[in-house]
Parts: sequence; structure tokens; C-alpha cells
Amino acid sequence: MRARSFPPVARPDARLLILGSLPGTRSLEAGQYYAHPQNRFWHLVGLAIDTDLVAIDYTTRLAALAAHRIALWDVVASARREGSLDAAIREAEFNPLADLVASLPDLGAVAFNGRKAETIGEKLLAGSPVQRVALPSSSPAFAAMPLAEKEKHWRRLRDFLETSPGPAH
Repeated sequence: MRARSFPPVARPDARLLILGSLPGTRSLEAGQYYAHPQNRFWHLVGLAIDTDLVAIDYTTRLAALAAHRIALWDVVASARREGSLDAAIREAEFNPLADLVASLPDLGAVAFNGRKAETIGEKLLAGSPVQRVALPSSSPAFAAMPLAEKEKHWRRLRDFLETSPGPAH
């Protein structure tokens, strides 16, 4: 099966872009980023913006990201993949990350959610001056690191965000 990523979620004055690899099966079925209930993405980003994103609906989650000038996308545009594991990604076509980054003049950093996103993203952004942040994967498949350790890494995203959110666009 060929899986396809979602369009980017980004307002023009985004300060932080978080990149995943490719939405998993549950996310693709739901039409939502990070829809698998065991994926810790919404919990981890919520820590960085002091908002319980897990307790609110998807549309409100996206609005909260926008209010905090956080953009969201994936490095892989489409690929063949059985299941949801990054290791199973084959025949990948990539999203035009450099174009998105160039269109966001206030962007301070790009954060990679997991090793696969980082490996591909670094290649796609080669030559870009934007700061990069490698984060441990929010996926339940990455159980090698305890949640408390992941939380410590993801809280670093606060450094790239303003103390108060701007108006939503």
C-alpha cells in the first residue's frame, strides 16, 4: 500500500516546524496527525506549550499549535509501507521541505520527531541556515527511552517559542 502524508499545518509566521516521518496507519485512517492513542506526540508538545492537548479535540489541538506558532508536517510525501513502522518505509518520495522553510520568514528552528525524520530532513534541508533540533520519537514503537526522559527533551521546544502566543491566523 502507498501511504501519503497530509498537507502541512503552518501559519505564515510560524516560529517552530515539527517534522515527523510519515503518518501511521491509524493517523491515515482518521485523517489526523498523530491519531494513534499510544503515540505521545500531543502530550509531549503540550508540555512545551503548557496546554493539555490530549484532553481536547483535534481541531482545537491544531488551533493551539497555530496560536503558539508551531507548524507541523512530515518529511515523506508518499511511500510504500506495510504497517506503521518507519523501518518499513520503501520507495519514498519526499516533501519539499526547503520550500516550506523558505516560506516561513520567522522560523527559528526545525524539530525532528524521531531518527527517521531527522535523517531524511537533514538531507532535504542541507544548506539551510535554520537551526535543527533532534527529538526522541513520540511513537510507542520507541520504548527504549522512558517517557520522563522524552519529556525532558521535548520541553526544550519552549526555547523556540514566544512566551505568549500570537493571534491565530
